[in-house]
Amino acid sequence: MAMIELLQSPMVRVLGITMVSGNAWEPEEVAHTLRMLELIHRTDVPVVAGAVFPLLQTEAEAKEDRVRDGSFPWYGAWGDLAKHTSAQSYHAPFVVPLLPEGNPTTKPLDEDAAHFLIREVRAHPHQVTIYAAGPLTNIALALSINPDFAELTQGIVIMGGALSPVTDDPEFATHPRHEFNFWFDPEAAHIVLRADWPRIDLTTVDISVKARFTREMLADIAQSPSPSAQYLAKYTGEFYYLWDELAAAALLDPRIITKERELYVDVDLNRGPNYGDTLTWTKDDKPERPLPIVHVQEDLDTSRFYKLFLQLMRAESPHV
Repeated sequence: MAMIELLQSPMVRVLGITMVSGNAWEPEEVAHTLRMLELIHRTDVPVVAGAVFPLLQTEAEAKEDRVRDGSFPWYGAWGDLAKHTSAQSYHAPFVVPLLPEGNPTTKPLDEDAAHFLIREVRAHPHQVTIYAAGPLTNIALALSINPDFAELTQGIVIMGGALSPVTDDPEFATHPRHEFNFWFDPEAAHIVLRADWPRIDLTTVDISVKARFTREMLADIAQSPSPSAQYLAKYTGEFYYLWDELAAAALLDPRIITKERELYVDVDLNRGPNYGDTLTWTKDDKPERPLPIVHVQEDLDTSRFYKLFLQLMRAESPHV
């Protein structure tokens, strides 16, 4: 739904969608995204294959950590590591199962995500905002290939990290600094959060738990005859936090965010029970090493967000 928000908005032009393993394996995510674009009539937007595995962490190491340090409720593509973490059955990285919506006939670009990102940013210097709603592997690779990559953008919007979310959700209640996108590839998050971006906006778990997708919202969306609305009506069955969607909406309308803090953010890279946890400092206690300021979103105008979200979910594409 977050991708559809950006695709439907007349305020931005989506140059491409780069894929990365996270909630599911990257090859399956590529297939779902290609098929979505077919069904909503937006095959003009390229899909670019990206990293299948994190920079360092492996599934086997995560299994070992579970034995030593305890488990998390959600493991994404590594769903067999925890009980009942996904409605989808676990499969190997390069297996793409038959999709409920039908398998795509279109293909991704013959280019990897990191080089695509670099190429597009160089072609549009200081005009591109990176929207990052998954693990940050592709972006870390782009930074490693081209150290000037961040400086050439307009900034980056990240859904990731957690500080102290007010929730009884078992994923966060007893481990409030743990968040999946940062944990899945902590080294990538560390690289990205230290780069020289013109601006970093961070949508954390803390603000995301304040916005939730409901059955009533889906029923409202389903009343629209637009291809995107009908796609969602047929194939959306998860009712959870609107974290990625909030990050996208705040990019389109910054007034949705009513409160933010300027913090310095990094990720714990020490292997152990806090591996991948979010680290934060104020200007008074930050480390001496260079770190960019991060605009950490804390509160939102929920009505304004829901209004924009539903409007974009129901809309006809402005680019067709």
